[in-house]
Amino acid sequence: MIVIPRFLPQEAIGLRLENGPGHSSGRYRSGPRCCVPHVFHGWYVLAASFLILFLNSGGRFVFGVMVKPMEAEFGWTRGAISAAVFLSMAVYAVATIVTGRLYDRFGPKWVIALSTLLFAAGYALMATMHSLWEFLLYYGIVAAAGLGGITVPLFGSLIGRWFEKRRGLAVSLAFAGGCFGQFFLVPVFSHLVLTSGWRATSLWIAGTSVLLNLPLVFGVIRSDPKGLGLRPYGAPSESADPRAALYPSDPLKSADASLAASAAALARSLTLSQAMRTRSLWLFTLVMFICGAADFLVTTHLVAMVTDYGVTPAEGADMLAWLGLLSLGGVLLAGPAADALGNKLPIALTFVFRIFLFGMLFALKNEPAFWTFSLGFGFTLLVTAPLTTTLLVRLYGVTHLGFISGFITMAHTFGGGFWAYLGGVLFDRTGDYDVALFISAGMAFVALLGTILIREERHLPPARDHSPSIEKEALS
Repeated sequence: MIVIPRFLPQEAIGLRLENGPGHSSGRYRSGPRCCVPHVFHGWYVLAASFLILFLNSGGRFVFGVMVKPMEAEFGWTRGAISAAVFLSMAVYAVATIVTGRLYDRFGPKWVIALSTLLFAAGYALMATMHSLWEFLLYYGIVAAAGLGGITVPLFGSLIGRWFEKRRGLAVSLAFAGGCFGQFFLVPVFSHLVLTSGWRATSLWIAGTSVLLNLPLVFGVIRSDPKGLGLRPYGAPSESADPRAALYPSDPLKSADASLAASAAALARSLTLSQAMRTRSLWLFTLVMFICGAADFLVTTHLVAMVTDYGVTPAEGADMLAWLGLLSLGGVLLAGPAADALGNKLPIALTFVFRIFLFGMLFALKNEPAFWTFSLGFGFTLLVTAPLTTTLLVRLYGVTHLGFISGFITMAHTFGGGFWAYLGGVLFDRTGDYDVALFISAGMAFVALLGTILIREERHLPPARDHSPSIEKEALS
């Protein structure tokens, strides 16, 4: 406990009073005679998001290791197994829209909690299945519906509300949980698949999801800073005078200013229907469709593909795990790069690199090439995840971010499911993945062009939807 002399103004040394509006910064708490450093609650929300994504990504990406064991046990073709992936991604895409809308309206707690229970139920039921229709139902529908509320899009929207300054870095740090989860948990779950079977592994995934997610949801997660009387991290004070912010002379005037600021933010933010009238949204939708196509082709078929050429299943799982760890480098670099360079350049460079990687794997089929591809593709895997959030905030504002990002994620996941399925079908017809790899390189080039054409600036509502008088009044 630090005792502050009464003659020393607390604001002079950067402290805030707990019982005054200055507490809204969330950085320190103090009583009449003392102050205690206080960690901004947004950092706890970030840490909880990190842990939830850590576990969920491990359970999600281990499915690639289950493909061949299921193929061997049931005699299903890779096209049939990939059809479940397609269905899963389609349901997940719709679920992200629904959960994004529910999050904007009701907040994250019950959305994440109910999504966790659905995800766990799907994996638990998978342990009992004996037919393809059960696989399609449990994995393709139930688990996928739950997955929509416990993956990157919702947490990107959540972190975006808590951080004004360093938003790109904060989102990247939260998303890093998925990278670590893939690196540490895919080998663990893969070992369970190879030693105890995929059924036992499914039960482990279901149980650990419930045991970790629910305490974090109800103990830590909060929708936004306003509910705790805080401002987003790094948000400017509503008053230019620090003493006026600490000791406002007119509380009603302060409340009016807060309402005016909220009205101004609403006036400058676009709804999904308004954003759909801009070319940038459709270009970005195409880019993310192609991005998802490559992501899920690789994460679904990588282990099966490399084992077709003599790599052991354990080493194939290691490649998938290292792919996840290298994605950490990309996601951590993406945030600061967006803060410094904007969002378009890192996205464009991602697709340039993917053109090279798919071309290399099309030409070379050996262990060094597989490792090079796994590590290189891993670096690009999640680069666009934090950049999606920061770019959408830049283009359309934060008010309807959950719904708009859900729409973009729907395109990403539809692309992923569609191309993962066609990759399996093409394998069944040709005996290898060469056609899929060649087309993937071409699609990456199209995504590069689409990224370049996006107009990276704030888009205002169309004239017929935009009320200048309201915005002028809110800003005055």
